[in-house]
Amino acid sequence: MVRRPYAPGKKGKRRTRSVSEYGTQLREKQRLKHFYNLREQQFKNYVRAVLSKKGKAEDLPLQLMRTLEGRLDSVVFRLGFAPSRTGARQLVGHKNFLVNGKAVDVPSYQVRVKDVIAVSPAKTKNKYFTNLQASLKKFKAPTWLVLDPDKMEGKVTGQISMEEASPVGDIGIVFEFYAR
Repeated sequence: MVRRPYAPGKKGKRRTRSVSEYGTQLREKQRLKHFYNLREQQFKNYVRAVLSKKGKAEDLPLQLMRTLEGRLDSVVFRLGFAPSRTGARQLVGHKNFLVNGKAVDVPSYQVRVKDVIAVSPAKTKNKYFTNLQASLKKFKAPTWLVLDPDKMEGKVTGQISMEEASPVGDIGIVFEFYAR
């Protein structure tokens, strides 16, 4: 059987349309927004906040990545406490984590350098966290985070670099989309 690179039928041989500039910008924005599991308004606020620092900050894409990766749900995911960002968001929402000794249930909470993120002592006896402790011993955290699997806590020691963030799309195109 021969496979042809076009759809069957008379109309299948038409050339495909090229995607407009707006379409590529929209696709990149949606890709980044869905990667971090954010609603449109949240994502727009993050991008506009970074764009407002245009003259002051020198590397806007890095600033956006630091803002997105600095969210509590992203840090919980990067520390290996959750299998996905969605799972991390749910775990944070159920008050499973303490930030500097205080319970935080807001996934968008921005962590700072020297913040300590720990599993709540009341939740460590939970079946999920008892099973997780064994796999955390093998887990390798990013360089800007320090993980202590025995205490079930992590510490933010620095800020993320662009190489570690490895964004899923071209962030410059996202800024172009919102600069209109």
